[in-house]
Amino acid sequence: MRVGGCPGPRPEPARGRQARGRRRPGAAYDDTAGRPGHVPFSVVPNANDDTPTALSQVQQRAVSELLRVAPVADDLARRFQEAGFSLALVGGSVRDALLGRLGNDLDFTTDARPEDVLKIVRPWADAVWDVGIAFGTVGAQKEARVGEVDRCFQIEVTTYRSEAYDRTSRKPEVSYGDSIEEDLVRRDFTVNAMAVALPEKRFIDPHGGLEDLAARVLRTPGTPEESFSDDPLRMMRAARFAAQLDFEVAAEVVKAMKEMAGRIEIVSAERVRDELNKLILSAHPRKGLSLLVDTGIADRVLPELPALRLESDEHHRHKDVYDHTLIVLEQAIALEENGPDLTLRLAALLHDIGKPRTRRFEKDGRVSFHHHEVVGAKMTKKRMTALKYSNELVKDVSRLVELHLRFHGYGTGEWTDSAVRRYVRDAGPLLDRLHKLTRSDCTTRNKRKAGALSRAYDGLEERIAQLKEQEELDSIRPDLDGNQIMEVLGIKPGPAVGRAYKHMLELRLENGPMGHDAAVAALKEWWAEQG
Repeated sequence: MRVGGCPGPRPEPARGRQARGRRRPGAAYDDTAGRPGHVPFSVVPNANDDTPTALSQVQQRAVSELLRVAPVADDLARRFQEAGFSLALVGGSVRDALLGRLGNDLDFTTDARPEDVLKIVRPWADAVWDVGIAFGTVGAQKEARVGEVDRCFQIEVTTYRSEAYDRTSRKPEVSYGDSIEEDLVRRDFTVNAMAVALPEKRFIDPHGGLEDLAARVLRTPGTPEESFSDDPLRMMRAARFAAQLDFEVAAEVVKAMKEMAGRIEIVSAERVRDELNKLILSAHPRKGLSLLVDTGIADRVLPELPALRLESDEHHRHKDVYDHTLIVLEQAIALEENGPDLTLRLAALLHDIGKPRTRRFEKDGRVSFHHHEVVGAKMTKKRMTALKYSNELVKDVSRLVELHLRFHGYGTGEWTDSAVRRYVRDAGPLLDRLHKLTRSDCTTRNKRKAGALSRAYDGLEERIAQLKEQEELDSIRPDLDGNQIMEVLGIKPGPAVGRAYKHMLELRLENGPMGHDAAVAALKEWWAEQG
């Protein structure tokens, strides 16, 4: 549904916010009134007119970003203020404002309870929906003019709250807080534990998030052990934010991830899947995936990936399949044309997961992985099903894994029309992705070999294009349909019609379009052979 020119509400569920912990000493700034952790947003710490610091630069970017969203943020804040409540921009919105990348998705926090938030937001917003009201979050949509442009803002307002897991539950226990400081100390990372109180635009940073943002490092507001105990999914978030923002993860956080990796097993498959998707679709997925593997978390959520780290010795040298897989993923990303493609990226990540199970040491010293694409397709289906992916996505990714070696199976000779037709038929709507996956799967350092493979695939794509001009390759069908087959053979619906249809399809793939008369003659000849 579109409201006021805006698209429908974003489907993403309410984000996890909190982690119990202690304030890091000396991490907050003081304003002129001496309140710890608060500064007027226009004040730049350690500012120098001649040599701007990293801190001053990020705050200057934030001021510009906040001015852009001020018409919406300030208007909403005044309404909360008039109702006797506080409102602050918080978390990822503040972080992104400081990075100069704030979009139209705005996250707020408030001391108002969800029922009060609804009373305030409903008369003001173009649409209101339940993002996670049971967890204290209300979603809203608002169109507003910013300068000369109408913009659609997607808004979440969350009551100060805390989340904690117990050892036997997969769901957070939610309780509401009464101060923003109490709320911020329970958030996942310091760079997400900053807020801007509205409408006065007072910067609140009790845990040194601004310093960590300038240093491009991920730390937790309290101890990482407390944070990950409250919500183990935060361990995966550390990898995801590292991949999205290209940040480093603090040593103590990595240490806690290694020690507490098993804790991730109490998190639901759906939450793990959603976090994994965000990581895979990020700008630097290799960074996040490597962190999951190195900390042992991948052993619990995607064990097929670390299993690719096959040992090699002086007698059986072969490619590091794990490193090869990450290179293939990066090369596939480089071929994307219309933004991140989850289907392609998952296929690139999983395309060789059948190799460990099919590895054989041959007598001549070579290492073989016969039929690893078939085994890998089955493993892909099993893992993706366990992670609760949609049936359609499971089917598409598994099919790409199964087909990723098909190109090499045709040898180096000239492609026959029949081979091209079968290749296109088997790929179906995944053909474009299969092109990208196959090209990405070449990671050889031998420039001559890489060039030969590239030219061979260029030839295949040219041949497909030529045949598409002559035939309907995208929807190959027999020259006779089921009704025509029954009419020609004088038979009724039954298994024989299916067998005849399959035979005519094979003839179509082998010979191309035959024409009606030739097809009828071929059908009759086949029927006579059936007795």
